[in-house]
Amino acid sequence: MNNHVNDPSYWTEKYLNNATGWDIGEISTPLKEYVDQLVNKEISILIPGCGYGHEAVYLIDQGFKNIHVLDFSPEPLAALVKKVGDEHVSIHCEDIFHHIGSYDLILEQTLFCAIDPSNRDPYIRKIHELLNPQGKFVGVLFNRDFVSGPPFGGSKEEYELLLTRYFSHVKIEACYNSIEPRRDAEVFFIAQR
Repeated sequence: MNNHVNDPSYWTEKYLNNATGWDIGEISTPLKEYVDQLVNKEISILIPGCGYGHEAVYLIDQGFKNIHVLDFSPEPLAALVKKVGDEHVSIHCEDIFHHIGSYDLILEQTLFCAIDPSNRDPYIRKIHELLNPQGKFVGVLFNRDFVSGPPFGGSKEEYELLLTRYFSHVKIEACYNSIEPRRDAEVFFIAQR
């Protein structure tokens, strides 16, 4: 087990040293295209492991009103507040496993691949608990392995097995719209409670 990934100071150090290779500087194309087709701007949305909150910034720009971001490192959250203020987004500086709330949509970008694989089942169970009835867990996951992590990789089959333990409607497919460095290495999923 990689205990360092469970330590907020490990991630804060990465932010302070600009060692944030997972951060592409904007919302990823698969999530952007998903958000673009959402009609109801009042839904409650959680972005766990939000980092600098590029997804939140995009949601604010699109007129969404009920956005929650969560990260257990205070560094990126402070940068996000500086950028958008705290009246547009609810900030939660805590571990996802301790978070209490209920949401219509939870967006996954890079938290799953940062969590030690031994904590994946509890993470998906926690996400399920945080969703309202009919709520959706939507995101992008790596469809490849890594020598060591984080990031920790996986496969479509592995994710499908895990998600169907908690969600009755699961759709996973290869991303056709990944950014160039991640082409053919990501899957997009939608899991509905």
